[in-house]
Amino acid sequence: MKIRQPIVAVLGHVDSGKTSLLDTIRGTGVQGREAGGITQHIGASFLPTQTIQKMCGVLYEKLEKSDTKIPGILVIDTPGHEVFTNLRARGGSAADIAILVVDVNRGFQHQTNESLRILEGRKVPFVIALNKCDQISGWRTTHDTNFISQVIKKQDASIQAELDQKIYDVVGTLSVLGYKSEAFYRVQDFTKEISIVPVSAKSGVGIPELLTVLVGLTQQFLNKKLDQTQKISRGIILEVNDEVGLGQTANIILIDGSMNKDDTLVIAKRDSVVTTKPKVILLPKPLDEMRDPRDKFKPVDNITAAAGVKIASPDLDGALPGSTLYISSDPSKIVNLKQQIEDEMSSVFVDTESNGVIIKCDTIGSLEAVVEMLKRESVPVAKADVGPVTRRDVMEAKAVKENDRHRGVILMFNVKVLPDAKEEAESSHIRLFSDKIIYSLIETYLKWVADDAIHQEDAIFAEMTPVAKFTFLKNNSFRNNDPAVFGIRVDSGILRQKIQFMNKNGKRIGVIHQLQHNNQSVQEANSGQMVACSVHGITIGRHINPEDEFYTLPHPQEAKKLLTQFMHKLSQEQIDTLNEIVEIQRKNDAAYGY
Repeated sequence: MKIRQPIVAVLGHVDSGKTSLLDTIRGTGVQGREAGGITQHIGASFLPTQTIQKMCGVLYEKLEKSDTKIPGILVIDTPGHEVFTNLRARGGSAADIAILVVDVNRGFQHQTNESLRILEGRKVPFVIALNKCDQISGWRTTHDTNFISQVIKKQDASIQAELDQKIYDVVGTLSVLGYKSEAFYRVQDFTKEISIVPVSAKSGVGIPELLTVLVGLTQQFLNKKLDQTQKISRGIILEVNDEVGLGQTANIILIDGSMNKDDTLVIAKRDSVVTTKPKVILLPKPLDEMRDPRDKFKPVDNITAAAGVKIASPDLDGALPGSTLYISSDPSKIVNLKQQIEDEMSSVFVDTESNGVIIKCDTIGSLEAVVEMLKRESVPVAKADVGPVTRRDVMEAKAVKENDRHRGVILMFNVKVLPDAKEEAESSHIRLFSDKIIYSLIETYLKWVADDAIHQEDAIFAEMTPVAKFTFLKNNSFRNNDPAVFGIRVDSGILRQKIQFMNKNGKRIGVIHQLQHNNQSVQEANSGQMVACSVHGITIGRHINPEDEFYTLPHPQEAKKLLTQFMHKLSQEQIDTLNEIVEIQRKNDAAYGY
């Protein structure tokens, strides 16, 4: 039987210490360079047998007695529970076993429970790492790392009792959720009880026991899954980059099988499936984090699973992060592998044109994560795609907003907004929610929905084109064009930036780009104020002249709502100005058929 390295996923609530735990094992400092200290994309690092042996010390003797020898482990560091979906695989999870990190002082939190659901749904066995045990008040610091034989014996009886109580708090929580668990040194049957291992990512306490339990479970129960005798060669694309000297590269996790330089790679793009060959295969050194290597990658002609590697190849541009990659040396199998990827991709993207939010993300994994989280919150999704926010996205959100203002929004994770999309969003009051942390993105959106629902009338009124009349002041031309800058007096109402305006004959002049008062940009100007105003696309003396009078230009539907629903929010001066605007438009546009 040919056994590959087990793929170990590390999950848990944000700030529980997942990456710090791995940093201690690897001797790296990846966690400190992540956005907000929180892992945002999956990374992989290989722990060779020698490292495991060194970390476990005398405990490794127990592992050597097994008939199954594990050739190291590949550890996957995930962003909380969310992008664990990136490790999806046909028929279950790409991860073989998991470490669920729990903060000893905070216990189970929202994302811990969500991680449990994912592990249960994908039938992934796991071990609990009860982290930060050294933060228990009164804990004695020691240079030892073996929890049972050294560290716990040096603690006062009261500290031992408190730690025991915290372990049983976790046991109780897991019992309610339907799991049997116990401190690892009390487990009678590892097939029926979840092992809880107290650890400290900071000092390394308990890590020998954690690795021993992890590898022991793998040796006993995962032989068949790790057997590579009849496995299709496949992997997952984590990230695609354009690198100097290499061109297009992709970081991948090889889940099963092998990859040679002469093999054909079958890769998913947004609207197609392509084939290519690896120009070069680069392997990070053992213990190096693939996203943040301390040393140079090593060129190799072939690799076997499980492994985290970088490949350089033509045609990688546009390859979808989070998508499945198939590898084959048999041309007759390529058509079938292409079809498998097409089937998988068709289930990922959403484009229903229904009453729902629009989601744009950087990878398939983050896209699936956001969609899944919104489904749990009963938020419908009209469109889910990868790539930057376009003007078309904004227009689609605008159409949704006409029926439901809380759904006519765009949620963005790690993507940019194209300039014309940003301009359209500002003028149409389409909300763009952006965050580099997935759970925070969802929370921010849900909080806005709740707050907006309470103050909905005020929120709708605040987004409407304000009613205002203003005059171009004589001897106040500061710049004739590109943009035209001139002084104005607000005669009535409230004038804001980014608002369309017309002259007294009903002709649309342009959009107020910026307002300034005392050389400072201001969002709005009230009746009686004199400010400077800039407008693109017009020329003073040709399109406008000093002493011209102007009016803001509300959309016909806005004018109708102002007259019917929001009259109580307008002053008498604004009502009079609105009537003037409507009268001007009535003469010029039948759409204002009041």
